[in-house]
Amino acid sequence: MKILLSSVFGPFGVDDAYGRKENVMELFHNQVTREQGLFSLRMHHPSFGLHFIASNLAASTAVLDFPDEQRFVREVKKGYDYVGISFIVPNFVKAQRMAALVREHAPKSKIVLGGHGTRIPGIEGMIEHDNICRGEGVAFMRDLLGEDVARPFKHPAMISATFKKIMGMPISTDSAVLIPGVGCPNACRFCATSHFFDKAYTPFFESGKDLYDVCADLERRMGTQEFFVMDENFLKRTARVEELLDLMEFHGKEWRFGIFSSAEAIRAVGVPFLARLGVHFLWIGVESKREVYEKNRGADLGGLIGELKDHGISVLASGILFLEHHDKQSIRDDIEYVAGLGSDYVQYMELGPLPGTKLYADYDAKGMLRKDLPYEEWHGQHEIWFEHPHFTPRESAQVLRDAFRYEYDRNGPSLLRMCDTIIRGVATLAKSDDAALRRRAGVLRRWARDYRPLPHVARSFAHNDRSREIADAVIDKYKKILGPERLWDAVRTRALAFAAAREQVRVAAGLSMYQPKTAVTKYRRSVKELVAQYVKGRSWENLLKLEVDRRPEMVVVTMDGNLDGINVKTLAMKLRRYLKKEQGAVILDVERVAGVEGRSLEQLLMKVRKYRGRVKVRFDEGTEALKAAVEALPAELAALLEQPCPQGA
Repeated sequence: MKILLSSVFGPFGVDDAYGRKENVMELFHNQVTREQGLFSLRMHHPSFGLHFIASNLAASTAVLDFPDEQRFVREVKKGYDYVGISFIVPNFVKAQRMAALVREHAPKSKIVLGGHGTRIPGIEGMIEHDNICRGEGVAFMRDLLGEDVARPFKHPAMISATFKKIMGMPISTDSAVLIPGVGCPNACRFCATSHFFDKAYTPFFESGKDLYDVCADLERRMGTQEFFVMDENFLKRTARVEELLDLMEFHGKEWRFGIFSSAEAIRAVGVPFLARLGVHFLWIGVESKREVYEKNRGADLGGLIGELKDHGISVLASGILFLEHHDKQSIRDDIEYVAGLGSDYVQYMELGPLPGTKLYADYDAKGMLRKDLPYEEWHGQHEIWFEHPHFTPRESAQVLRDAFRYEYDRNGPSLLRMCDTIIRGVATLAKSDDAALRRRAGVLRRWARDYRPLPHVARSFAHNDRSREIADAVIDKYKKILGPERLWDAVRTRALAFAAAREQVRVAAGLSMYQPKTAVTKYRRSVKELVAQYVKGRSWENLLKLEVDRRPEMVVVTMDGNLDGINVKTLAMKLRRYLKKEQGAVILDVERVAGVEGRSLEQLLMKVRKYRGRVKVRFDEGTEALKAAVEALPAELAALLEQPCPQGA
């Protein structure tokens, strides 16, 4: 069984038959720092949901990120049993085209549609498909493939962003994605995500201990201590987060987190708690000064954001434009209100009645939707797609653009504000009576040193006097708290200035669009692929994912993936070599073996049976495929499972 999960094809952010130039495949540059020119934060994000699904299937699965049309066709021609296409509403035409291409070039493949776009009314008759996945994707795909739906979740090792640039300078991207669960019970009427998951939260990892184990595993596998948490309201499960912090402090971990949260959840745990946890970035939905949602009721958002920044936590405040009460004056009031909260980043989003939400149902019932407008226009960064009593569609595009420009002119570059937040955090936490917070001050101090060149370069390229004033103030704070600059700081400042000058030329010429690179990630290779890799001379570690824990008295080999004849041959060769040269035992942990081809488990044990006194198999529950392979073992080999593992194995 072979599965392909694909994002929609590019190019992105261009006007063509499949998309619009305003729908850029960059979260920050598209929705947050879009009018900040040189200072816009640039990065691409992998298809997190597809990777999470792929890592939790037993079948051989490939994830195709950001292909062009030709690359997608080449991939589907490889003969997958299922091709999954994930899309949002404005990418409807792309999904339609991709499904047609699958039918043309791989007619035996079954098509699975997924993502928010599947909520489009009548989608069943609009795009070729065999199955539609709505809601949580792992359970759906496991059930579709006949796998164990209740099997515990496994977290993939995914980098949170690629191609990350600040003022044209590439920066390291070792931050990992952490997905504790999906959905949100707050069920704001406009929220497509909450409605997509039936206004409920589905945890993938129930306890703080579960999350700690995932983070520790990602730290070991990826070498990272920073995690971007993809969870609609991470702090909502207070007990889970508190247990996570307890374990972090017990084990001396200084992990850092970027999170989404509502004001009510922040108040439940307190800002000092977030600083101890290592939260360095927080996205909060402000929405509107007048239309107050329950999550923000009674909150002093300006004071809360100020306290967060004082503790070194950068804040992104999100506001909604073109609500029902908005007229020319009230919308201006909301724009100024959100901009005046003092956050590092501001997102202005047009109210968007997306299919599946209560807002869509209400507007549809009132006949307010512009159904003559193609779905590729329903992206929220240009014109509204519903009738508003006070704004025409053309006016809405101008108001949105002016809102971002106003916020930028008033508050300066977001990157400069971020630098200010970091140094404010150093000053606050260094004076704390809490030892844990003082340790966090040390982490922020290292960050401040890393970012020290940025305020100088931001001043040189500032677009107005207000930005220069902010830069001067931040530079003074850095000098007061960190001391005089060193020669190395001057060298890095010149390097950043050079990169900024080149980027400024690109921006001025209108060439600042960056297309994400195509990437293919394989999870549990098929036998055919393994043979190809073996012929190419790839080592046995590449053929089956292995974790090797060497100890003085033994070596523990943990297998993860599919076991087949190619794996067995190469793995057995290495095991026999070890057993011949060393005197220690070998513990084979097969608990995570997802699939077993034929008699491959039996063949592996046969090849090392002469060392049966030193070879033992760790096995508890495992997958259904593993259980069946164990039951089929001859008594001589099954005995290896009955021998107790050495103490501490």
